[in-house]
Amino acid sequence: MLASGMLLAAILACLSAMVLMSVWNQNFWKLPPPGPNPLPLIGNFLQLDTGDMYNALMKLQKKYGNVFTVYLGPRPVVILCGHDAVKEALVDQADDFSGHGEIATIEQNFHNHGLVMANGERWKVLRRFSLTVLRNFGMGKRSIEERIQEEAGYLLEEFRKTKGTPIDPTFFLSCTVSNVISSVVFGNRFDYEDKQFLSLLGMINETFIEMSVPWAQDKKDPHTEFNLRNLVLTTLNLFFAGTETVSSTLRYGMLLLMKYPQVEAKVQEEIIQVIGPHWIPTVDERIKMPYMDAVIHEIQRLTDIVPLGVPHTVVRDTHFRGYFLPKGIDVYPLLGSVLRDPKYFQHPNDFYPQHFLDEQGHFKKNDAFVAFSSGKRICVGESLALMELFLYFTSIFQNFSFSSLVPPADIDITPRISGFGNIPPSYKLCLVAR
Repeated sequence: MLASGMLLAAILACLSAMVLMSVWNQNFWKLPPPGPNPLPLIGNFLQLDTGDMYNALMKLQKKYGNVFTVYLGPRPVVILCGHDAVKEALVDQADDFSGHGEIATIEQNFHNHGLVMANGERWKVLRRFSLTVLRNFGMGKRSIEERIQEEAGYLLEEFRKTKGTPIDPTFFLSCTVSNVISSVVFGNRFDYEDKQFLSLLGMINETFIEMSVPWAQDKKDPHTEFNLRNLVLTTLNLFFAGTETVSSTLRYGMLLLMKYPQVEAKVQEEIIQVIGPHWIPTVDERIKMPYMDAVIHEIQRLTDIVPLGVPHTVVRDTHFRGYFLPKGIDVYPLLGSVLRDPKYFQHPNDFYPQHFLDEQGHFKKNDAFVAFSSGKRICVGESLALMELFLYFTSIFQNFSFSSLVPPADIDITPRISGFGNIPPSYKLCLVAR
């Protein structure tokens, strides 16, 4: 009897242990990423500076690690920091993180329509369509290069009219870059004083432009994604994404080279050696100009136009780095934390073009350069933007030197606004013809 009782007790103990282990495992595999305790309704907004959201999140990263949770109001959001964590999510587990997350201020106008805000099959269809249209209109080909060269010529003409007087370059840069994407999506460019063009630049609402497309016969399919709303909003996506990011990078780059005149001098020396003072720059010269290429990449890295990255959504229940992410939760991959990851950049907070140069002065790639994001939702206009930045910067520095109104040491490069995007500070400069 005693032996039987002991055996029964042992069996019950084993069963109890198995049950407890099973419960523990279930709870363990549903463990969410850590984070600050939220308050009802307002979540963690008291711990987040909405005027400088990126740096507020990076302060939390020091406490909670590279994967943590914050509550934007009642809504939980998972934050990813550093190159390794972001790459694991967007590249290694790309399918799981392929959804588009919510940006409330944008969603109220787009309602899950258009390329940037779409999800699922709608996003796949619109992405294929956008890439096809951009390629058909010359993205990555000689025809689009000629359009950029033409617009650069108009910009240089406007710059010469200033005759060295102090100007804010914002208007000129917005007009010239907008004209490149306008020539692609609308079929023509606009004069800088054209009222319709100026109205277009300032328009942020849904009343964008009446358009007629050759895909109208898709209307017979009630489930088609080629409806007027998707096409208009995809065009709006391309227009604003193709204008603001490039023009802001150009504006920031001019400011940085005024602050670092030794870099400006070295860039201009390379331009003269490779292209000369009068020859129109072409994309073919980029491979011969490693210093210019490195400077442009460093401008993009340091200015970090979209520091919070475009939010993603996990499309299924997902396990990531030992944490459980339920289907539908938004994920913010902080691109700024990748572009300033000290593991991959020797001087992450300084303007240091050598980040993209090897010991022989040749251009070198860096896996942590994610200015256009990475994975399945990488920017469709990456090749166009890189072409624009090279041709514009090279044309400008070939023809002008910059004169600051304050000593270089006093130039402040702190963003005027830092939220979803980094907005360059306002400044004036004098353009001195070379």
